Amino acid sequence: MMSNRFRVLMTDRAWPDTEIETAILRGADAELIEAPATDEATLAALAADVDAIATTWARVTDMVIRSSPRCRIISRFGIGLDNIAVLTATELGIPVTNCPDYCVSEVSDHALGLILACARRIGFFHWRTKRGEYNLRAATTMRRLSGQTVGVVGLGRIAQELVPKLRALGLNVLANTPSGSDHGTGCQMVTLSELLEQSDFVSLHAPLVAGTRHMINAERLRFMKPTAYLINTSRGGLVDSIALWEALQKNQIAGAALDVFEPEPPNLMDPLYCDERVIVTPHAAFVSAESLISMRTQAIEQVVQALRGERPNNVVNPQFENALTRIQGQ
Repeated sequence: MMSNRFRVLMTDRAWPDTEIETAILRGADAELIEAPATDEATLAALAADVDAIATTWARVTDMVIRSSPRCRIISRFGIGLDNIAVLTATELGIPVTNCPDYCVSEVSDHALGLILACARRIGFFHWRTKRGEYNLRAATTMRRLSGQTVGVVGLGRIAQELVPKLRALGLNVLANTPSGSDHGTGCQMVTLSELLEQSDFVSLHAPLVAGTRHMINAERLRFMKPTAYLINTSRGGLVDSIALWEALQKNQIAGAALDVFEPEPPNLMDPLYCDERVIVTPHAAFVSAESLISMRTQAIEQVVQALRGERPNNVVNPQFENALTRIQGQ
């Protein structure tokens, strides 16, 4: 039996089978290799004999990438890139791709749902009622949603879709971006400090990079209203969880709703996640039947493009072409 021309390493997945990936790769004469574990040593050993790497949450480190001399692409099943050593890939002339628009609707809906759950104390009442306490007076005073203010940190595709949903409910929207651009949303642009001071709900939609890690820390939490809620559907590393727990203990903010964590999965026995003022969902914002099909298809089709010598869609490090030209000229 003839072997496949190409081998593709899948480091990890959050879905039950590989039917979509296998079918697409079969048409490109490529074999899918699934990693049995996601530790660096295992991935590096497997990467030594593959032509492409596809990853969900596993860390594709400098060592893993340098262990893969034939690698033509690193494709992310998702949007964020904080688990991939992009600089190393760029240095070695390897394109890195993502799926920037596969779950825009789902995550914006999830963020909106968490805002509504906080506003109406749904998580709090659910917790208390399931324990046998039927008491509508147990929660802090609720205010009519219309007329309150949501501060949106970052205005990428997801936040841009969230803004009109918020406005449809009568909410005022403030926003903060590094560039100060409203990206056509018409949002009032303010500094991060002003956004934290004025918002009843702060919704995070920034990427996790060196400059945004723990951007919500003890100092910035002190800017928030004691009646305000923090919502994070972006990346867990944007929030200093220790500082958030301390702020809740001091009643500096009213609560939080978190779909992402640092690390993932988190220790659910941590008092922060056990607090009835904190809503927790298991990095579920991106999930729907439709979004998973779109993401899986898009990520693997980009692998196929690279294996065929084509420039993949959604390359996030176009500088790789300079390195590739240099390498080929050696």
